[in-house]
Amino acid sequence: MEKPMRIECDENEIKKVIDAVVRHTMTMDMTWDWPCGVAYYGVCEAAKATGKEEYLALVKERVDTYQGFGLPVYTVNTCAMGHSLLSLHEWTGDETYKRLAETYIDYLRNRAERFGDRVLQHTVSANNDFPEQAWADTLFMAAYFMLRAGVAWKDEELLLDALNQFAWHITYLQNKQNGLWYHGYNNVNKDHMSGMHWGRANAWAALTMAEALKRTPQWYLYPACMEIQGSLAEQLTALKGLQTEKGLWRTVLDDPESYEEISASAGIAASMVRSENPYYLQCAQKALPGLLENISPEGRVLNVSGGTAVMKDLEGYRNITKNWPQGWGQGLALAFLSKLVGQEA
Repeated sequence: MEKPMRIECDENEIKKVIDAVVRHTMTMDMTWDWPCGVAYYGVCEAAKATGKEEYLALVKERVDTYQGFGLPVYTVNTCAMGHSLLSLHEWTGDETYKRLAETYIDYLRNRAERFGDRVLQHTVSANNDFPEQAWADTLFMAAYFMLRAGVAWKDEELLLDALNQFAWHITYLQNKQNGLWYHGYNNVNKDHMSGMHWGRANAWAALTMAEALKRTPQWYLYPACMEIQGSLAEQLTALKGLQTEKGLWRTVLDDPESYEEISASAGIAASMVRSENPYYLQCAQKALPGLLENISPEGRVLNVSGGTAVMKDLEGYRNITKNWPQGWGQGLALAFLSKLVGQEA
């Protein structure tokens, strides 16, 4: 019996859930930073999947308002807003959004902290909070944004820099013994700090690597993409074995006492759909009911862990609150659900 090559679902029901999540997301008073960047990335993905330009109009209104307030200092995390700018430029043709996106790309190219092989240091403020540290989060906030811009603007140098960021993060962060990703790497101490296989770190890596392979024209001509392909295959194989009975993944993936966490589960499931591998599509199918159960009728994505630094120990990760809706939970849920719309039968 052939395995399904698509996720079986009621597309109309999925669209209703998407609409609820979008509506709730746009009521959240987020500032110009990474929670908003991930949230609005998801809203823009929902707009593209459903054809509802009103979703993009909501993002446009909010982005225009933020610019009127004045924007914060450049950091890796604030570069996450670049995803919305690229989508708004593509939709409206308004060069204002491209020019603003270019300022973030200029920061990443010329002023952002780097170390070693010119890998981007993860930054969250104007202070040098994490000297010579690489975090998996950087792949979504910066490298994936750079890749999207490089492809859209036909900027080969930028595309190569983005792909090299992926290759370097694979070198620093992937556990070659089991395929999972560490949360962070400290180049000063040459270690992975607490050494946890944090769920959302693995989601950032899996989703952005899957997208990089899909979005890079003739990806097979780039040596760095071969690294991405191999890394993703190893990671998804490991993640397949760690899926819980409910079809979800834990906040520390290989810790049976850690809670099931929805932003990580959504990001991982989204990468599995994007991979189009029937083995991983089965995992995404298994994840769907559990993810839907964690979305309220009002569109709140539930059981999403709060903002998480590289914690000191296992207890630090276990005790991060999951009591509140978060922008990244909304956005990653939308990234997954949007991939279920318009599947080929």
